[in-house]
Amino acid sequence: MVHGNPMQRPARRKHHDLQVWQEAMHLVKEIYRVTSSFPKEEMYALVGQMRRAAVSIPCNIAEDSARTGNRELLQFLSIARDSLSELETQVYIAKELNYLSNEAELLIKIDKIFGLIGGLMKSIRARETK
Repeated sequence: MVHGNPMQRPARRKHHDLQVWQEAMHLVKEIYRVTSSFPKEEMYALVGQMRRAAVSIPCNIAEDSARTGNRELLQFLSIARDSLSELETQVYIAKELNYLSNEAELLIKIDKIFGLIGGLMKSIRARETK
């Protein structure tokens, strides 16, 4: 049971401040938006796969930020990057099936998140060697 003011904002978590998490959250919304126009027969196929892969990215970044060990951090960032690779392939498939008319914007966002995850992983590894 929740006590106190129900309108009070929940506690801010450290992953909320990570640019990579914020970008991944924007990507989730964009994937939901573009897949809403896919054919109905794709709802449990490509649409579901794309949405699950997109949601997995910020979820694994959040999971990562709750950990304290570098090995765990890198593991969850690696999973987030794997989901991002999966989503990238699904965007190409959607383009090939003519479900997307302009995949370039999505691919730019995906590429940006790849870079941010890579930078975060590099930073964690650098801290590990100190």
